[in-house]
Amino acid sequence: MLSKMVRRARFAAALGLLLVGCQSVIERGVTARQERRELNLAFTIEDNLLRLTTVTLAGREGRYFLGTAQPRTIVHPTFVPAAPRRLALGLGRRDTLEIEPLYIDLTGVGDAIIGFDTWSPRAITINYVSGMVTYQTGTIETDGMTVYRFEDEPAIQVVIDGRRIAAAVDTMIPDTLILPRGESAAGRTKVHLEIADVAFVEIDVALADVSRARIGNRLLSKFLVSIDYGGRRVALWRDPRVPLQ
Repeated sequence: MLSKMVRRARFAAALGLLLVGCQSVIERGVTARQERRELNLAFTIEDNLLRLTTVTLAGREGRYFLGTAQPRTIVHPTFVPAAPRRLALGLGRRDTLEIEPLYIDLTGVGDAIIGFDTWSPRAITINYVSGMVTYQTGTIETDGMTVYRFEDEPAIQVVIDGRRIAAAVDTMIPDTLILPRGESAAGRTKVHLEIADVAFVEIDVALADVSRARIGNRLLSKFLVSIDYGGRRVALWRDPRVPLQ
């Protein structure tokens, strides 16, 4: 009798360990799936800006543009006349996020600029060739990519005529690069530019009243661009499918 009780106790203990082990595996699997969870959002190029076509605001479709360096989402006041403090941002048919936008006149631009308050502290990857923005709840994959750290807005280090400076990664800039004009007149100039060890010789850029350099879609489109807002990292991979010139 005692021997049978001992065997039962051992079996119960072993079963308990097995169940704990299975639960651990299940939890790791769930965690892994959550870490790799992604949503693909289609975009089109409109006036050389990235228009998100599978995003809705308050259940409505509209002209929404991706602003990677815009801290807050901006909505045109007449688009949502009630101007609620919070809005539902639909990501395709799979997910909805709640945002607190600013209401500012966007006449001539669109109905909204989707800022990085939407994605933070997560990450996005922009694939210009496929026309997809991938929203990632896990960390970005940086194998084979050039990685930069940033403090406030997403930025990378570029080399202009041998001088290294920081440039904001700004998808609301349809141009190549905008440089602070300093004492120079506003206008255009040509520079020798290096981004992620890729050289752009005699490239046309703008000089304007900006506080820091800002790199736009005409150059960003040459790369696969990943921005980890939580980890404050930008990663670039030169996409060979896109010609440099």
